[in-house]
Amino acid sequence: MTASQVAAELEVSPATARRDLEALSMAGIPVYARPGRGGGWALVGGARTDLTGMSAGEVWALSRILGTAALNDSETRVPTMKFLQALPSSLRDEAERLMASVHDDRVAWGKSADVVTSVLSRLCDVVARRRIVTASYKSRNAERSVKRLLPLGLVNKAGVWYLVADGEHGVRTYRVSRLEDIVVTDEGFDPPSDFDVATYWSTQAEVIERKRSGIAAVLRVHSSIVPALRHQFGRYVSLIEEGDVSIVEVRAHMLVGLAERLAGWGDRIDVLSPPCLRSELARIGSELVAHYSSPRR
Repeated sequence: MTASQVAAELEVSPATARRDLEALSMAGIPVYARPGRGGGWALVGGARTDLTGMSAGEVWALSRILGTAALNDSETRVPTMKFLQALPSSLRDEAERLMASVHDDRVAWGKSADVVTSVLSRLCDVVARRRIVTASYKSRNAERSVKRLLPLGLVNKAGVWYLVADGEHGVRTYRVSRLEDIVVTDEGFDPPSDFDVATYWSTQAEVIERKRSGIAAVLRVHSSIVPALRHQFGRYVSLIEEGDVSIVEVRAHMLVGLAERLAGWGDRIDVLSPPCLRSELARIGSELVAHYSSPRR
């Protein structure tokens, strides 16, 4: 092809096409210029595209992200093997070894994995094709409703999948395991031009975290207990005063739930505030004493 033909195909100027072709040739890509009448730019005979332009670091990063899931899943195994075969021979064996050695288990300890594979596959398809769907959705309180959704993206949060979709009440998040009777329509849609699923999720996650930490309590504990409280409450614990006896703040969504989580510590913690939490802990203690002090019938 002449540089002018390349320029027309790629909708750039002939000067830009010629400059880029020369840069490709200098970078080692097997293209060369043949001068004179009937000349132009050509690929070396038998040359084909592969992934030779990728650095070793880029190959390792992709292999790590794909991991064992890509090799073991029936839907991704074939394209993953094609990816490996397209790599330069100097990188192929190491990439496959790394991929087979990195296993990503996204289910938290003590949690069960949601069985959403088939539904997830359909949702990936409609997200890619931008197709409107209707589905039955079961809310947390078990109420069902039929939704007409414009799927915008999918999010995996610690092994739990969520669908981000536009609908009657604007953009919302739906737990995939609660979606049933999904019907894909022939209607297409254009997503909002400024929508970005990562940005949306980051904002929503921060809102949810604030809701989950509306109740605060100040505790006096021995310093040896602080690491365990950090493990139990995660981001919802902060150290106020550090010493042999430390002052910490812990947060939770509800007063009752916070009391239940602290009750197991017995007298190893001392709740300084709020008073209502002390009362709730006393109630739980009295209830347990009343229940277990009498012989079992």
